[in-house]
Amino acid sequence: MRIKDLLAKESIKLGGSAENKQDVLNQMVDLMAKSGKISDIDTYRKGVYAREEEGSTGVGDGIAIPHCKSDAVKAPGLAAMTVPAGVEYDALDGAPVDILFLIAAPNTKDNVHLDVLSKLSVLLMNEEFTSSLKAAKTPDEFLEIIDKAEKEADEEEKPAEIASTNGKFVVAVTACPTGIAHTYMAAEALEKKAEALGVGIKVETRGSSGAKNVLTAEDIKKADGVIIAADTKVPMDRFDGKPLIQCKVADGINKAEELINKAAAGEAPAFKATGSVAAESEDKGSIGHQIYKHLMSGVSHMLPFVIGGGILVALAFLVDTLAGYGATAGGDFGTMTALSAFFKYVGGLAMGLMVPVLAGYIAYSIADRPGLAVGFVGGMLASSGNAAVSATFAGSTGFMGFIEKFAFVGEGGGATVSGFLGGIVAGFLAGFIVLGLQKAFSKLPASLDGIKPTLIYPLLGILCIGILMCFIFNPLIGVVNTGLSKMLTSISDAGYITILGLLLGAMMAIDMGGPINKAAYVFGTGMLATAATLTAGGALATDPNVAACYMAMASIMVGGMVPPVGIALACWIFPKKFTKAERGSAPSNIVMGCSFITEGAIPFAAADPGHVIPATMAGAGVAGFLSALFKCTLMAPHGGIFVFATVGNPLLYVVAWLAGSIVTALLLGILKKPAVEV
Repeated sequence: MRIKDLLAKESIKLGGSAENKQDVLNQMVDLMAKSGKISDIDTYRKGVYAREEEGSTGVGDGIAIPHCKSDAVKAPGLAAMTVPAGVEYDALDGAPVDILFLIAAPNTKDNVHLDVLSKLSVLLMNEEFTSSLKAAKTPDEFLEIIDKAEKEADEEEKPAEIASTNGKFVVAVTACPTGIAHTYMAAEALEKKAEALGVGIKVETRGSSGAKNVLTAEDIKKADGVIIAADTKVPMDRFDGKPLIQCKVADGINKAEELINKAAAGEAPAFKATGSVAAESEDKGSIGHQIYKHLMSGVSHMLPFVIGGGILVALAFLVDTLAGYGATAGGDFGTMTALSAFFKYVGGLAMGLMVPVLAGYIAYSIADRPGLAVGFVGGMLASSGNAAVSATFAGSTGFMGFIEKFAFVGEGGGATVSGFLGGIVAGFLAGFIVLGLQKAFSKLPASLDGIKPTLIYPLLGILCIGILMCFIFNPLIGVVNTGLSKMLTSISDAGYITILGLLLGAMMAIDMGGPINKAAYVFGTGMLATAATLTAGGALATDPNVAACYMAMASIMVGGMVPPVGIALACWIFPKKFTKAERGSAPSNIVMGCSFITEGAIPFAAADPGHVIPATMAGAGVAGFLSALFKCTLMAPHGGIFVFATVGNPLLYVVAWLAGSIVTALLLGILKKPAVEV
């Protein structure tokens, strides 16, 4: 199979024009469809866009190679287009793109066509070749140029390695997620630059058709340095002790000279094998990027628990509403029937795992598998609190009494959960605790290596995270919680109901189920209990004191309903500000927001707390303020739209809810930076 066998004449467009990246991609997909190799154009188009969201296929020098491997492809194919005026494409070098090749790869085990596509990728690294293609006047001439270049490439047998002329030798591995284009372009760029610098090089490519030009133990032994230009996992332990550079595959294309010089000089840190079969490439550019990467590891693993569990809880509310319990169930709403109780139980368990999973996978990202157990336990302590510890130490004397006073246990906060913010802290603490343990025990005899990850790290790591969470972070959060409750009571007693509504709404959106959120919610349920006591004594629901209690609860629920809905609106209004996974969760956030499940916003807040939390606070505060201003009341402690039958002034309540959600959405559009897929 040759390139011309994949590129149909009707799929070539010369001298085209496009307004933007979306326009040119749509034109390319339409060209591909003309070849008859696509069974489902919409599915294939979505696949092409999904690949772009992983990272731009504009590789620089005016070249773009969008591609998609999909079940919607009947047979491998190519489409080509030249755009003399260029089109903005978010290319890696920031320059406009003027020649594009679109690749269609069937999702099969037979990957023989990938060898052809890798050859095309390499040919495009030749400036004379691409210039000739851009100057072609007809599709026939375009195909002739490709065919001639391919034949010449076939006649020249490429050596396994480039010989050194200055005594320096490096080895490299290139790999990209799809293994179609970037893998081979990076390899070609590294080889060309090494040859120009007189540095010997051998490059292993790990594409969709498998690993090729595989490095031998002898290759690695004689190398002065190693370059891993990869966006996917590659076997790493074979490089133990060698100076090693890890970078994105795009850097292999665009920063080849810098990488070659650094590797040849042996300036990179020596790699230490960890016993894992693979290591993932990293961008070592900044501490901020590393923190974000670890955080997103936790968020991405947490997201299914939030969505699955949250929707099951929402279904429990719906079942009870349909059964006629919406206005009468009170705190038991969602468990009044056998089916709703089942949904609430399973959904509650799933949502209860959110914070442990968040912490566990942050720790995993930092310290690999040994960090998991420590992170999970830290997350459990953040989400469950330490009531048992508080009860055990309360009233102790001697040394235990000293610990009680030192750790604030017994101050009313020992049992308080620290929520998702505590989970983030626990995840990073756990990861760095394990890294510290690995360094501390690195000098142990090799015969004890087997017990480190199974005994030493989990035992000491769990002990350390337990002490930190139980005696420092959870109790400190408890003290804050107690102070917040006293503040809210004082404002309520002073009669500042609109200010109280603003504060209660904002507090619901700070930590979404954490201590501040819980302080507001517990205050609200306490107000409902006060209202019940007053009405039992003969007071009417219209009594100002009773109404104030119900108004506080209304501000709390509307504030908790704003963050998920506001974020969902922002995903649709400002799609570039969110990742593909975040945009995909928008519908489920609408469901959870309508059900008063504020936790739907947690993945967004965890991924970008500095921008998301201020936006959700502002929107929820506006909603709480308007709810109190409109004198909306609520007699139920939970349920969202399913208990609107108990809301006083329901139409204005919806106005407050929508206004707050819109404020959140607009602020997210202003505050958030464009999303970066990690």
